[in-house]
Amino acid sequence: MAVDTVVQTKRPGWPEILVGLAVMALVGYGLPIALDQTGAADGLSPVTSGLILAALSGVAGLIAFAAAARIRSTNWSDLGVRPTTGRWLLIGVAGGLVALVVSRIVAAAVYYLTGPAENIQQPYLDAAGGGILTLILSFLFLAVLTPIGEEFLFRGIVTTALLRYGAVVGVVGSSLIFALMHGLNLVFVTALVVGLVAAEVFRRSGSIWPAVAVHVTNNLLGQVLALLVAGAS
Repeated sequence: MAVDTVVQTKRPGWPEILVGLAVMALVGYGLPIALDQTGAADGLSPVTSGLILAALSGVAGLIAFAAAARIRSTNWSDLGVRPTTGRWLLIGVAGGLVALVVSRIVAAAVYYLTGPAENIQQPYLDAAGGGILTLILSFLFLAVLTPIGEEFLFRGIVTTALLRYGAVVGVVGSSLIFALMHGLNLVFVTALVVGLVAAEVFRRSGSIWPAVAVHVTNNLLGQVLALLVAGAS
């Protein structure tokens, strides 16, 4: 007599969200602060410091994702880490282009209304200023590693968990959390727009990789634009 087995999906919840965000904050933000306060970063050049910060932004997301996923030993495929199609990857690239244009327009409006502000991403620009090798490394860290790490955490864990409350809460809620983790500054605008596009693409495709494509496209072209503007100034 055959026995039917039911495999239940272990959808993440608030414990995974809180653990993931806590680990992200500890590794991504707490570690640089600790290095600075202990003097461990003294003597490092702006290029080296920028590269370390750029690498940590991606590594922190991956560590946070792994920690959150271990709470219930959730299968990564249930978190969207599954294959996708070329069509969805192209949709992700197109979404990244849209996010780039929209976020820059909104950021320009905010800049016009509020005036100049400190460029908190200056260390990332410094990371690309040490020659061709550091330029390549900065692009790899910011345009590849960071999108993967952040999408795994904020879409794979946070969006998946919040989608239990419906599409609006899942997409908008996870995007707001994603943006707030970047701070209340001009980057908040970019992060919010990218988060909304990436979360919706993730929700519709069921895979993390189209969301990564959104993020990679935005970060890659945004980094190119930032370097061009810095070189022209």
